[in-house]
Amino acid sequence: MQTNLARAPQALEDAAFRSMFAARKQVFIDLLKWDLPVLAGEFELDQFDTPDAEYLILLDEHGRHRASARLLPTDRPHLLGDLYPFLSDGPVPSGPSVREITRFCLDRHQTAAERRMARDQLVTALAEHALRTGITDYTGVAEFSWFSQILRFGWWCSPLGQPVRFDGRTLAALHILIDDRTLVGLRTTGVYQPLSLRLTGSREAQI
Repeated sequence: MQTNLARAPQALEDAAFRSMFAARKQVFIDLLKWDLPVLAGEFELDQFDTPDAEYLILLDEHGRHRASARLLPTDRPHLLGDLYPFLSDGPVPSGPSVREITRFCLDRHQTAAERRMARDQLVTALAEHALRTGITDYTGVAEFSWFSQILRFGWWCSPLGQPVRFDGRTLAALHILIDDRTLVGLRTTGVYQPLSLRLTGSREAQI
């Protein structure tokens, strides 16, 4: 597997970005029926896909999208702080070392075993990226069934408030602490997966 970490989706000309945005459209719009904007009838992008966003993209040996996630700085506009603050009982965690995980996307065109492997490798990549770059906390908004899975991954994760029924979905806000115990926890539950991928640096591309 190859991983492509980049900033700012300036690149629908970039194959990794194109495959990620296309997969997001297939999952979040076609499958889950979320009401989101579509570009050129093929790609899902929203107002948070800005030069401030970072992306982890897992590709197979043929360059096809397997899994991806978007990371948003929490001292700038982000989903939990701007759209869903009512999900948190207290102040929304934010700051220069806090990122919000959004658009955690597993490609639809995989077997159940492939999806599990891609999920675990993406979780591992998120943890290792945080430890490598000084990220201390992740936040996020998830449907409750997915949130229940995240709680069992083995990292320190807790709800920020009670689940709320909103727009036909039950949503929960979460807080993940990243420290030197994180990888141990992921290994204990079997979620940790060594990454057979290459991590590229930050770069920019043109949409």
